[in-house]
Amino acid sequence: MKQCPNCGNWCDDHMQYCNSCGVPLAQSGNMQGNVNPSEPGGNHAGIFVRSIPLSIVLTIITCGIYNLYWIVKVNDEVNQLAGDSQATTGGMVILFMIITCGIYGLYWYYKMGEKVDMINNIRGGNAGILYLILGIFGLGIVDMCLIQDTINKKVR
Repeated sequence: MKQCPNCGNWCDDHMQYCNSCGVPLAQSGNMQGNVNPSEPGGNHAGIFVRSIPLSIVLTIITCGIYNLYWIVKVNDEVNQLAGDSQATTGGMVILFMIITCGIYGLYWYYKMGEKVDMINNIRGGNAGILYLILGIFGLGIVDMCLIQDTINKKVR
């Protein structure tokens, strides 16, 4: 589905002009992800369901390089779902982790846990503490799986 940039009406992908106001529609769609907000996952433009087992396998095969990409994507997607437009970007998270030799990662796990609680509408939740403890014990991959599971459930 395409959204009209003028009136916001949703039109079929094959349409060249809005059937409501007549404004030409972009050939490649719109900037909002070509999804209908009334469909499942429609209000989460740019966020897609990611396979957790595949992400784990790719992290292992690439010796952790895929995990850096995964952290960037998860960070940005959680910030979008939580409505936190002023939060640290995924690229900055990686930079801070490198500068602090991984210590920032523990703080990041804690903050992601708080945001997961916020996304799930849990007040006073303990996900932040759980994620921090898992990170301290070197189980950051488990944190990533839990965060990705929350994203997947919200987007579906």
